[in-house]
Amino acid sequence: MKQDADWSQARALAFELGLRVSSHFENEFVALTEADCRVLARDHCALLALPSFNNSAMDGWAVRGSGPWHIAGQVVAGEFPDWELGVNEGCSIATGAPVPAGTEYIVRSEHGSVEIQNSGKPLLTATQAPKRDIRHAGEECMVGETIAVRGTRLNPSVIGILAATGHDMVEVRRQPRVSVLVFGDELELEGIPAPGKIRDSLGPQLPGWLNRMGAQVISITRCKDVMSEVMSTIFNLDADVIITTGGTASGPRDFLRAVISELNGEILVDGVHVRPGHPMMLALANTNSGQNIPVIGLPGNPLSAIVGLLTFGQPLLNSMLGLPAPDLDILVSQSEIHGDDGTRLVAGISKSGEFHVSEFNGSAMLRGLSVSTGFAVTTHAVKIGDPIYYLPLPNN
Repeated sequence: MKQDADWSQARALAFELGLRVSSHFENEFVALTEADCRVLARDHCALLALPSFNNSAMDGWAVRGSGPWHIAGQVVAGEFPDWELGVNEGCSIATGAPVPAGTEYIVRSEHGSVEIQNSGKPLLTATQAPKRDIRHAGEECMVGETIAVRGTRLNPSVIGILAATGHDMVEVRRQPRVSVLVFGDELELEGIPAPGKIRDSLGPQLPGWLNRMGAQVISITRCKDVMSEVMSTIFNLDADVIITTGGTASGPRDFLRAVISELNGEILVDGVHVRPGHPMMLALANTNSGQNIPVIGLPGNPLSAIVGLLTFGQPLLNSMLGLPAPDLDILVSQSEIHGDDGTRLVAGISKSGEFHVSEFNGSAMLRGLSVSTGFAVTTHAVKIGDPIYYLPLPNN
């Protein structure tokens, strides 16, 4: 067990644990309409070329020869012409429609005019020289070309190219199923709390953070500060990861350590040398659904809990999803930051390569976090103009 682990070491341990516990995970196939934010389990290649046929990039006329051109018909999107243009022949065509064989140029609609000759046949003339406004088959990608690599977190634009190249389903990593346990007899779930009580702010916000990290939150359970209830609740959870809030300090109702012991589990990290968030915990528990289920114990103070989630939760979930460990960016600080003994995470705003500390950064506060994009990560005092490491919040 690591006590007061270094912050970087704690993140690395969480990442390694995720690799270990997810080694038995099977991939799954999902429809593209359900694939947003999922992580590809393998490279996906084009099943058809883009474009799959030569087509017009403009509304106008497909022509062959130098003109004027006799109009021999028309082609609209969704049709495929089975005839060939002769020399100085053309046909009207819509954007995206297949060009007939023999097509050399496109006369744009604004550059051409058609007159009916004495013979009754239409004749096209151009006010500007025709251009090669033809999208050629395969110019974007060829069949078999890799279009999305393993580890890609899908978004609407990637889903779009997968659909365009013939995919209906994609193979993705299974989402880690997370159960959240909220401890604290002082918490109320709705309305204005009674005297001595406070509103639960972690139960409502943790699912959003976890979803952004790629997890599937399957339950949120309010648990009384009674050891037998805490132990029974954890033992009966069917999840890949358990996340608790509160119960990690050394108070008379902080039972998480004792519960892990009673469940024949193992505490891997007990406390991290970081402010805020020091009394966080990484452990394994044996539950009714299996052995060695990761348990992340977050502090009860709201900002501390989010620091704990980024310290343990994000690296753990990344590795379970086949993603690399989260990187730190480098920004220039536009705020002074006091030094501390160990690592400090300070909420603030990243803008144009600069970092500005947010107000209201106490460990029990959320107002500063609510306007922040991430955290400065410091191990010493920072002056204005100094470079700092920056950990962005998920999807920021």
